[in-house]
Amino acid sequence: MTPFTWDDLQYFLAVARTGQLSSAARTLRTSHATVSRRIDRLEFTLKAKLFERNPRGYELTTVGRRLVETVERIEAEAERLQSDISEGGSLLRGVVRISAPEGFSNFFFVERLKDLAVSHPNITVELITIQQIMALSRKEADVAVTLDPPKAGPYVSEKVMDYTLHIYAARSYLTGKPPITGKEDLLGHFFIGYVQDMIFSPGLDYLRDVHTGLRASFQSSSIFAQLTATRGGRGLCILPRYIAERFPELEMVLPDDVELRRGYWLTCHQDLADVPRIRSVMDFILTTSRVNERLFVRAE
Repeated sequence: MTPFTWDDLQYFLAVARTGQLSSAARTLRTSHATVSRRIDRLEFTLKAKLFERNPRGYELTTVGRRLVETVERIEAEAERLQSDISEGGSLLRGVVRISAPEGFSNFFFVERLKDLAVSHPNITVELITIQQIMALSRKEADVAVTLDPPKAGPYVSEKVMDYTLHIYAARSYLTGKPPITGKEDLLGHFFIGYVQDMIFSPGLDYLRDVHTGLRASFQSSSIFAQLTATRGGRGLCILPRYIAERFPELEMVLPDDVELRRGYWLTCHQDLADVPRIRSVMDFILTTSRVNERLFVRAE
């Protein structure tokens, strides 16, 4: 049997996690042809078919799934050894793909990436904000920040923190309009919200929690688009406090009557939970978020 190397197994893992030769090539910083050649060589060496090739990409066979479990254990032990030797993890390296909501990503996490780079300069972060299409079960992401914990499956999940949401409007929108003194007054106003049939988490269906009669006249799957429309004076919108409070032109409406509370959860596949580079990024998200909890929850 022709011997295979740890490099061959890393190519195998990259394809197993991404399902695509091109994506694996980008992760490994090599060519599509090189990845294909390495996979073919590994299958020839093992005399086993590791992937089914189809128009959607590469899908693991039964043998391939068993090999992934073994190789990930080897990877975790190798990274743990490297972390121990480096005294604190500064030599940890590799890619960690994170799936997170658009708001949390753009208005909190990305601003703090420089702190992660100081402690782990050799970890590359890939941030995916189209959360509803990412699947931890297929390991399309290593770590996910979600609005709800997984109901079942081989996952490790931990509550990050709560955050509050309130109704906001631009002062330019409120000027000249009758005062809003109760929830019934909201029915006469233009609302901004999510596209109803594209809501991927029940926690995003805010309007019903405020008043069953409310409907959004402008709908977008992007919280950034909702924020822009609100700042432009288009209408009222329910926004996370940690986002809306950045913009002095926005005013909280019915501050004593409307406060929604939601939570962020941090989840990863149990096979990856002890991989040092992934654990380090998860710990960073948890610690950084909790230190800044005052940004997310309105003070009593």
